[in-house]
Amino acid sequence: MKKTNNTYFLVYGAVIAAIYVALTMAFQPISFGPVQFRISEALCVLPYFTPAAVPGVFIGCFLSNLLCGAAGLDIVFGSLATLIGAVGSYALRKNRWLVCVPPILSNTVIIPWVLRFAYGSADLIPVAMVTVGIGEILAIGVLGSILLTALERYRYLLFGKCLASGRQ
Repeated sequence: MKKTNNTYFLVYGAVIAAIYVALTMAFQPISFGPVQFRISEALCVLPYFTPAAVPGVFIGCFLSNLLCGAAGLDIVFGSLATLIGAVGSYALRKNRWLVCVPPILSNTVIIPWVLRFAYGSADLIPVAMVTVGIGEILAIGVLGSILLTALERYRYLLFGKCLASGRQ
């Protein structure tokens, strides 16, 4: 049974990472820059359903940044911002209305600094926080909430073998 659970965990994480990369690359022109709308960030709500989403979105973000030519600091700290958000979402999985908050906050706080130091953005950090925050609210708060609502109905069908412990 344990080996089966590990296999499901790895497969779910890998599929989530692949979807994240595919979405980022498909919408690459709007996925990067000081004003960005990374549609793949909507997947940051998936830790609500499965702990496999935590490494899944982290690896997906890391690979997306790497494959799309992001700066080294962005590859590292942008991916860490997504990891922090995913861990926070998993920690708040018992309240579906709070699941979107950690990734929005972590990216809103961290990414403006990445833009400044990795890309030399001249924007003031508070201004960059507003622009990044708006993109995150749209991607995670709006699209992520829509995704969460759509998947909620089918959670046992989609995530039955890999549901987060303690969730019914």
